[in-house]
Amino acid sequence: MKILNPATGAVIADIPEDGAFAVRRKYERARAAQPAWAATPIKKRVAAIRAFRERVVAKHDALARTLTQEVGKPIRQSKNELNGLLKRIDFFVTEAARVLRDEKVYADEKQRLEERISHEPLGVIANISAWNYPYFVGSNVFVPALLAGNAVLYKPSEFATLTGRHIAETFHEAGIPADVFIAVIGSKAAGAALLRQPIDGVFFTGSYATGAKIGAAAGRKMIKVQLELGGKDPVYVCDDVDIRVAAAGIADGAFYNTGQSCCSVERIYVHEKIHDAFVAAFVAEVKGYKVGDPMHETTYIGPITRRPQLEVLRHQVADAKRKGAKLLTGGDVIRRKGNWFEPTVFVNVDHRMALMRDESFGPIIGIQKVKDDSEAIGLMNDSEYGLTAGVYTPDEKRARRILSRVHAGSAYWNCCDRVSPRLPWSGVGHSGIGLTLSTYGIQTFTRPKAWHLSGV
Repeated sequence: MKILNPATGAVIADIPEDGAFAVRRKYERARAAQPAWAATPIKKRVAAIRAFRERVVAKHDALARTLTQEVGKPIRQSKNELNGLLKRIDFFVTEAARVLRDEKVYADEKQRLEERISHEPLGVIANISAWNYPYFVGSNVFVPALLAGNAVLYKPSEFATLTGRHIAETFHEAGIPADVFIAVIGSKAAGAALLRQPIDGVFFTGSYATGAKIGAAAGRKMIKVQLELGGKDPVYVCDDVDIRVAAAGIADGAFYNTGQSCCSVERIYVHEKIHDAFVAAFVAEVKGYKVGDPMHETTYIGPITRRPQLEVLRHQVADAKRKGAKLLTGGDVIRRKGNWFEPTVFVNVDHRMALMRDESFGPIIGIQKVKDDSEAIGLMNDSEYGLTAGVYTPDEKRARRILSRVHAGSAYWNCCDRVSPRLPWSGVGHSGIGLTLSTYGIQTFTRPKAWHLSGV
């Protein structure tokens, strides 16, 4: 398996994939090791995760460089991801012991009856992860899964293989047993082989098409499944905003990580009273973004990680133009080595266009004029996806009223493209099922057991 630098197209590594036999052996090792890990006191499991955190800090710059080289994320954004990882680890290690503790829910002294709930680890789980935020998306799963006493078969995306190997090596250096956290290396074939094993749960981040297949396979096995499948995330800009501030924040939400975020802003609806002024401020902001070598600290827009995505973006541009949209900036592949696309902004868009319906996952956005809040709500809900949705207005009551009617797992008021370890991360519709993060995202890696205890 050749690992390519998306900024240059150069081969940076050539790594053997795990075949079906290798995947089976890794599963058997994890199955054999999991009971002892589950029996390890929670304090020792927490200590190992803290040690992992310390090693991430020590290797911060080297890990960031590897991430940038293989996925093309601008180096400052790679460093930001690693810094954000530390906060997620801090949340999990602070909350794990309390959340995983047995709960007494009822007691009757006269009848000498007690009812309790214990949280048993699922067992061996498969984590099929994503390339766009391998530390964020991965840690949502493997950190709480390990804390809860599970063994993890971690398959990084083939586009973030080197980072996946670094994660495994760092866990082992921190004291996580080598057979408790195992990296499965490869592309679709390795993932398919992993799903054929008698695992106890599968946690996947990726496309709806792949997620639907994984969900069907998990259903036949009757195992725990969590699917984060992206979104077509809308933002509505009301007529009472500070236009310059809103335009800057929403542009960053749309183009950060070159638009390759699950919760990137992908559709913008603007009240007709301020539409033209907002568009002018937004385009000025986008034209100020520096496109260039992702290893440079000042670069904001890097390459597209997956080369086939260039054709998706080209198609959306052609479709929008054909159906009457107006291109204000960008709109084409950048002619240089690697996978590059211009930051692109359209107006005069509508929901007949793929740009406003299908996930873009690139530096492209459509801005649609609306006459009032009601029209905005209808358009925001006109999607198969439901990951996040945002509203910009200084009026909190107005924002709450609008967002309460929007179908999305996360609601944003005057912010966007934000994830907190304290809040559950989930979606509706084609954005997936299940959740990660928050205290619920710790317990999701356990199976609650009901205890009926009678002294009679």
